[in-house]
Amino acid sequence: MRLTAWIAAAVLIVDQISKYVVVHLMGLDRVGAIEVLPPWLNFRMAWNQGVNFGLFAGEDALTRWGLIVLALVIVVWVWRWIARDGAAGRGLRVSAGLLIGGALGNVIDRLLYGAVADFLNMSLPFWRNPFSFNVADIAIFVGAVGLVFLSGETGAKRRR
Repeated sequence: MRLTAWIAAAVLIVDQISKYVVVHLMGLDRVGAIEVLPPWLNFRMAWNQGVNFGLFAGEDALTRWGLIVLALVIVVWVWRWIARDGAAGRGLRVSAGLLIGGALGNVIDRLLYGAVADFLNMSLPFWRNPFSFNVADIAIFVGAVGLVFLSGETGAKRRR
């Protein structure tokens, strides 16, 4: 469980530092957009009150607190699942840490700002992506994919 905890802590720290630097120190909350490597990478401020792509967004407290509770329930469930599976391999523990750290990073945003601070925007020369995301979102996605693909194997099976 130490590996899972360390990965979760690292993701949480990198996520919160990146948001603080880009949103507050670089002033993205005031300017709205900063071109970094156009069109490949830009910072575009988006306050996401919902989940991915703004789904289930709502400005009311019930939605905000409902998403906070849901994220915390998922964090506890994943933590307990990995803790009970003594044979959980390294990949599964890393995946759990990524998901947990990312979820907690977005929970902190909801508590501090009432919404998740999304700022990363990646596009192509022939296609402008309208959506923004953050480090926590990347970790949640990679962690969830890892949990899905690695959950059927035990550590002993992987070592063979």
